[in-house]
Amino acid sequence: MKILYAGEQAGGTSSLFRRLALERLGHTVVTLDPREYVLKNPLLQKVAFRLAMGPEAERLNRDVMRFAEQENPDLFWADKILLLQPKTLKKLTAMGIPSVSYMIDNAFGPRKDPGWRLYKQDIPYFDLHVTQRDVSIPDYTSRGAKHVMKVQTAYEQTIHFPPDSPVPDADRNRQVSFIGTPYDDRADTLARLSDAGLPVLISGNPRQWERALSPEHYARIFRLGELYEKEYREAIWRSKVNLSFLTRSNQDEYTHKSFEIAACGGFLLAERSEGHQRKFAEDEEAVFFSGFDELKAKIERYLPDEAARNRIAAAGQRRAVRDGYHNDHQVELILEQVERIRAGRLG
Repeated sequence: MKILYAGEQAGGTSSLFRRLALERLGHTVVTLDPREYVLKNPLLQKVAFRLAMGPEAERLNRDVMRFAEQENPDLFWADKILLLQPKTLKKLTAMGIPSVSYMIDNAFGPRKDPGWRLYKQDIPYFDLHVTQRDVSIPDYTSRGAKHVMKVQTAYEQTIHFPPDSPVPDADRNRQVSFIGTPYDDRADTLARLSDAGLPVLISGNPRQWERALSPEHYARIFRLGELYEKEYREAIWRSKVNLSFLTRSNQDEYTHKSFEIAACGGFLLAERSEGHQRKFAEDEEAVFFSGFDELKAKIERYLPDEAARNRIAAAGQRRAVRDGYHNDHQVELILEQVERIRAGRLG
C-alpha cells in the first residue's frame, strides 16, 4: 500500500519506529511530522495545544488534504495526532481513503492531560482505533468508534537487540538503573531506594527529574540526561538491574520499556501487572514487584547474583523474539485488521 503517515519522526520516538516497520513490510510511506506545526511563541503554542486550535492546526489539516490529493494513498495513519479536524477525516472518507488512529496515550484516563478536545471529536470518523489497553475499548465504542483493536507496545528490532556476547558484571557501570520519566511516584520510590543504600542511577529529561527530586537526590542519583537508540541500548547492556514502572495514571497494563529491556537482553525488574505476567513468565523470563518493600527485596536478591540475572535475561530475550513483541509483528496485526475492514469482513 501507499500510506500517508502523520506522526513524529524524531530519533528515538516510537512513531518513527512504527513508520520504519511499515516500510520494512513493503509499503510506501509518505510522512507528515506534527512537529512542523508548532507555533514559535512558547506561550501561544501552550494555549494552542490546550485548546487544540490555531493557525498551525488549520495548516496541518490543509496539508493532510493536500498530501491526500497529491499522493492518493491507500491508507491514512495518524500516530498520536491531536489537531485533526472531523471535517478532514470526513473528506478522506469521501475520497475512499480509510483511516487509522494509533494512540499510545489514554485520552480518558485519570491523568487528565490537556489537548484532547479535537481528538475526542474525531473518534466516530476514523475507520480503526488502535489502543494498548483493554480499559480504553469501551471508552472508544461508547463515543461512536467504528472499530477498535488492542495491540501491545513493542520494541524496535533495529535498535533493541542484545550484545554479540554477554556483558559481564565487571564491565557494567550501572547497578540499579532506570531510564525514563518521573511519572506517578517514581521519583519518591527511586529516592527511597537510594536512601536505603541501594546504588540507583537515573537517566532521562534533566529538567523533569530536577523538579521531581530533591537537590540532594538529584545530585546523587541522576546522570547523563536523555538516552536514545545506541546510547539507550548500551545503557541497558551495562545495567545489572533494569527497572520498568507502569504509568498507572495512564492505566497502562505494560510498558514498551519492558519489551525494549528484554529485547536488549537486559535483566528486567518490572512492576507486576496482569499484562506483564501474560507476556513474561515470572522469575523465569522477568522478575516482578508490587510495592516498595518487594521492589527493595528483589533488588537485594538479584543484584549480587549475576548468573541468575543472565539466565532470566536470556530467557526474556528469547520470549520477546519468539512471540513477536517487536514493531513488525504488531504493525502487521494492525494492517491485517485494516484489510478486513476494507474487504467488508468487519461490520
